[in-house]
Amino acid sequence: MTMLDSEKFYNQTFCEMNYFQEKISGKEFDGCHFQSCDFSEATFLNCEFSECKFTDCNLSIVNVNNSKFLDVDFIDCKVIGINWVKADWHGLALGSPLTFKKCMMNSSSFYGLSLEKTVIKDCRAHDVDFGEANFSGASFSGSDLTNSIFHKTNLTGANFNGAENYDINIKNNVIKNAKFCRYEAVRLLEPLGIILTD
Repeated sequence: MTMLDSEKFYNQTFCEMNYFQEKISGKEFDGCHFQSCDFSEATFLNCEFSECKFTDCNLSIVNVNNSKFLDVDFIDCKVIGINWVKADWHGLALGSPLTFKKCMMNSSSFYGLSLEKTVIKDCRAHDVDFGEANFSGASFSGSDLTNSIFHKTNLTGANFNGAENYDINIKNNVIKNAKFCRYEAVRLLEPLGIILTD
């Protein structure tokens, strides 16, 4: 069975499937596991992924146009260059976050989205746009956030323990009760023009 011969899939495993540049439209996946699949430059149009897991998959430059992602895990995946703003986030229930672990997610955008409690753990997240988004209660622990954008971002209670290379201006982001590693937290003082001495 392939993705193309049914509309709904429940608790199925898709292993080493190649959907490079393919258009996958109007499909519903519930409790499915995608293992070592290639979705690079593919299009998910009007699809729904609920309680699914992607492991060791390539989703680089995937178009997520009007698709829903509810409680979806990405582990050891390439999720590079994805504009998550194009997905359908209407009616997203609290407590149904996205989880990214050990992923490469460079050059992606979450601009303006409300994705509380999202997990971005031990990831390489360079040049990611988190501007004007709500990531309260999220975890960025252990992730490399080089050149990622935090501007008017709600980071209330977010966890940055072990994260590195982030540039967060405390004047235009909400960081109340956020957790930072003591040694990396000095980066928060840079916008204040403070000179630190030993």
